[in-house]
Amino acid sequence: MKYYPILLDLDGKPCVVVGGGRVAERKVRSLLQTGASVRVISPQLSLALERLKEKGKIMHCQRSFRSGDLRGAFLAIAATNDRRTNDRVFSLAFNQRIPVNVVDDPAHSSFIVPSLVQRGDLLIAISTSGQSPALAKALRQKLEKEIGPEYIFLLKLLGAVRK
Repeated sequence: MKYYPILLDLDGKPCVVVGGGRVAERKVRSLLQTGASVRVISPQLSLALERLKEKGKIMHCQRSFRSGDLRGAFLAIAATNDRRTNDRVFSLAFNQRIPVNVVDDPAHSSFIVPSLVQRGDLLIAISTSGQSPALAKALRQKLEKEIGPEYIFLLKLLGAVRK
């Protein structure tokens, strides 16, 4: 096993996403679901990220990444299409001991993000340790068909019984 599986409590924690495109958008949405406080660094935003900004869901620095942008961050994600920027984000985060994920580059990441099946509070993480995101996606899609919304109710029931 190359990676140690862990689930982080990001509620209220400052997270920085560098990039404003569709990949950054996916990362931002998943961070927001955890209650993270998200700051996006990018000269431009996708339409969906622009809407999240207008609704006050994210903070946005409308410019290119700067070395001080990770100050105080609990977690960082580099999701640009510029390898040099992604490398800078990784280096600065690594030096500041901030967990960092460079999208599609496990070698320059201190953590990777698994494919997830989510049914309420039930989370099933699928990882190929970065070797085949396509296989992880296929397995996720298969599990999504087999594990339906009834598991939301079942988990709530079991949680109440456990108390």
